[in-house]
Amino acid sequence: MSQTSLEAKYTSEERQHETHHIAVPASLVGLSEAERESIRASCLRKIDIMVIPSITLMYILNYLDRQNISAAKLDTIVKDLKLTAVQYQMCISFLFLGYILFQIPSNMVAGKVSRPAQYICAGMAAWGCVSTATAAVHNFTGLVVCRAILGVTEAVFFPGALYYLSTFYTRKHMAMRTALMYCGSQLGNAFGGLFAAAILKMKGVHGLSGWRWLFIIEGAATVGIAIMLAFQLPNSPQTARWITEQERDSLIHDLKVEAGASDNRGEISTMQGLKMALSDPKLYLLCGILFCTYISAAVVNFFPSVVATLGYSRNKTLLLTAPPYLLCCITMMINGWHSDKKQERFLHIVIPLGIAMVAFVIAVSTLNTAARYVSMMLMPTSLYSASIVILSWITGSIQQPAVKRAIAIGIINATCNSPNIWTPYLYKAPPRYLNAFALNLAAAAVAIAFACATRFYLARKNRELDQGINTARGGPTDEQVANGYRYVL
Repeated sequence: MSQTSLEAKYTSEERQHETHHIAVPASLVGLSEAERESIRASCLRKIDIMVIPSITLMYILNYLDRQNISAAKLDTIVKDLKLTAVQYQMCISFLFLGYILFQIPSNMVAGKVSRPAQYICAGMAAWGCVSTATAAVHNFTGLVVCRAILGVTEAVFFPGALYYLSTFYTRKHMAMRTALMYCGSQLGNAFGGLFAAAILKMKGVHGLSGWRWLFIIEGAATVGIAIMLAFQLPNSPQTARWITEQERDSLIHDLKVEAGASDNRGEISTMQGLKMALSDPKLYLLCGILFCTYISAAVVNFFPSVVATLGYSRNKTLLLTAPPYLLCCITMMINGWHSDKKQERFLHIVIPLGIAMVAFVIAVSTLNTAARYVSMMLMPTSLYSASIVILSWITGSIQQPAVKRAIAIGIINATCNSPNIWTPYLYKAPPRYLNAFALNLAAAAVAIAFACATRFYLARKNRELDQGINTARGGPTDEQVANGYRYVL
């Protein structure tokens, strides 16, 4: 089939995607709206209990195993492996090389497999094994290879988890749940320093350095927890335990109404889903916001080193990294909750990004310890508060089929993590890190510009939908339009 005919066929399929009437399940017929809302609320609470704590825990361990090299640097890994500054930076950037290259293929698989939860858990166990094996390296070559493989295995988690959540939650609930998941990364950052401070004290036990124990203990914990979660997480609403049939019917019906069809993984091939994703203009606008935000957010990869410029001891530096991330958890949940409540995304993105710009200005303009620590408190807080709303805007604005949505999420996340390859080379000349923070400031400003462009585009599409016009590539299906679908702005 030619490219033109394929696009014509599947542009039509996106709009007419199972355009049959979505009937109310028999178990819900005759119920009042108040009764149905009570069933929805009960189902949502149970899904939250089943899914969110597990995903958050996975993200905590994901960040611990990725960021423990920063804590290891404060121990003796650089001396023991005779690493130069450039070699250490390569070990950080090579992780993201594998992480980026394998995200899209991984989400192609996640969008097609019938057991996405077990697929994600398998990836988690794999990265735990690699992290544990890192304790055995004795030179730069061994470390950089382990880091590259760690990136490949970790590529399964974040885009896969984001897609996984979108199969359980409608878009009006996604910002808060994305915030709760993202709290895992911030708790990992917050308590990673505290864990590291304790584990590094094991230096000399059985003749091993403290940083080797760090990789062994955190990696082994990841493997054990991955095995447990593989038996606990549901793969879809249809297989979710602990919900009644009435609650299951309500959840599946709400997801179908929002999607305009059932979420059928077998409806198109992965290559067709890839072509549909690449032809959707929203992918590029939303990717632009997140890409620029992640340039600024790359500061977290060097956060212990940035905090170390305050001049405190190793243990105090590790302790001082915790408060910014704990504050970040609180503000992310508030921003995500308020964004869902108001069904508004734009202001919940640009206001935190504006605060981030202020933080970077403070960081480059003064060496005052108190002022610099305030700026460090604001950096992760503002950038991640914006990121979780951007991610929910992505999952809520890119429509069916399921394979297209999974691939689009993979493309965006892979592209937007690419700054992690090259930004480590900018963090030179402490304590001001002038080049890095100046770029972060500019990137936050460009992210705001992309957010303005995205809001303008989606608002225009909403006006066209109000007029009965639905011709844009990647637009909502006819069934979605019939159900009153409009883009959240």
